Amino acid sequence: CECGCGCGESKTILKVGRMSENKRKQHFVLVHGSCHGAWCWYKVKPLLEAAGHQVTALNLAASGIDTRSITDISTCEQYSEPLLNLLKSLPDDEKVVLVGHSFGGLSLAIAMDKFPDKISVSVFLSAFMPDTKHSPSFVLEKFGSSMAHEAWMGTEFKPYGSDNSGLSMFFSFEFMKLGLYQLSPVEVSGKIRNLGEPIGRVRKWLEE
Repeated sequence: CECGCGCGESKTILKVGRMSENKRKQHFVLVHGSCHGAWCWYKVKPLLEAAGHQVTALNLAASGIDTRSITDISTCEQYSEPLLNLLKSLPDDEKVVLVGHSFGGLSLAIAMDKFPDKISVSVFLSAFMPDTKHSPSFVLEKFGSSMAHEAWMGTEFKPYGSDNSGLSMFFSFEFMKLGLYQLSPVEVSGKIRNLGEPIGRVRKWLEE
């Protein structure tokens, strides 16, 4: 600066620092797993927002508070429609960070294929990750064949649809308590029984 005190340099450094900080802010899109909804991110969402990020937690079709019936969903793309619609609505210059858990990995894969320019990175969080060689059902079939029947602890699998070609899944109370929420705090695991109905059913797409 003209006075020689260096204040101009300090202001420049501060401005650059703020620009760098803004660049680190991301838009996270959180995608739940099977038989769940946007509610399962209730602890993660405020933490990311407190760090200054934008966060969108979605309810996929016939999941969470989405009012559609699972009997109205016949493909994984239809199931992923809320995610695809969100990406389609984004400005051309905006990219998001996708985070998918469990079955949500299949929705991420579809989104990455359809909207590669709208995604900066995808995070598969203990999620199914299909390859480019097999149908999406391949990873589900491999996983299903690796689990003994008793490991599902009474989880219901029922055919549905006009020709019974669909397969619905409804987690049992024991499976949720011992297989999903065994590490959760008591205040969370204690409410599992109340979550049974809202969780609803998820479509297992065997062929696409």
